[in-house]
Amino acid sequence: MPPEHNPDQPHHPGDGHTHGHHDGLPDDTLWAFDSPGARPLRIGIGGPVGSGKTALVAALCRVLADSVSIVVVTNDIFTTEDAEALRRMAVLDDHRIAAVETGACPHTAIRDDISANLDAVEKLEAANERVELTLLESGGDNLTAIFSRALVDRQIFVIDVAGGDKVPRKGGPGVTTADLLVINKIDLAPLVHADLAVMDRDAQARRGSLPIAFTSLTEPAGAALVADWVRAQLAAWHGVASA
Repeated sequence: MPPEHNPDQPHHPGDGHTHGHHDGLPDDTLWAFDSPGARPLRIGIGGPVGSGKTALVAALCRVLADSVSIVVVTNDIFTTEDAEALRRMAVLDDHRIAAVETGACPHTAIRDDISANLDAVEKLEAANERVELTLLESGGDNLTAIFSRALVDRQIFVIDVAGGDKVPRKGGPGVTTADLLVINKIDLAPLVHADLAVMDRDAQARRGSLPIAFTSLTEPAGAALVADWVRAQLAAWHGVASA
């Protein structure tokens, strides 16, 4: 596993927890809508095909949905496959999930012409009472695929160990600028001869102080660290004081 890190730094693998002003919030926190014009926090989840974006969305819904009101918008080029997969997994009620068929490169619909996604987000938020968190899953794309800040408030970028330990040092806006980088499928590292310590080192070199989480979403608690990060973002967005 990657080495231990200074506890004053954002989470990296090996810490076992995240660091920040909103750690320790109870799981049953109900985010308040007290400020004028408050709206849900919108988090975009991007990354290459097969990195585990849908699995992460599903895992976050399982962990958070009992205490946070969530809706999800998925993107696929020509199908609604990811939305249908989430419905089959029953991670949310069907009316809380919507799909966008981009008909073009996935990054076009999340960065260049966000109209279809923004329309889907606004309709879904309006149709469900007191939505606190909207998750937008991009279609599978490359390391340059990032969301427009006019569409999302925070960005998670997912890569996976199966791509090799060279991926973080390749950089690209997804790796270097996302608010959280998730390096998934760490259970496969021995099988593909990937060095997690190298991935950690290279990711830190590219990202500076921006946080990184190593995950294995096949494990029951595989999304716990990402869920903790999401809770902290929700607390900051909705103005909930740390416990």
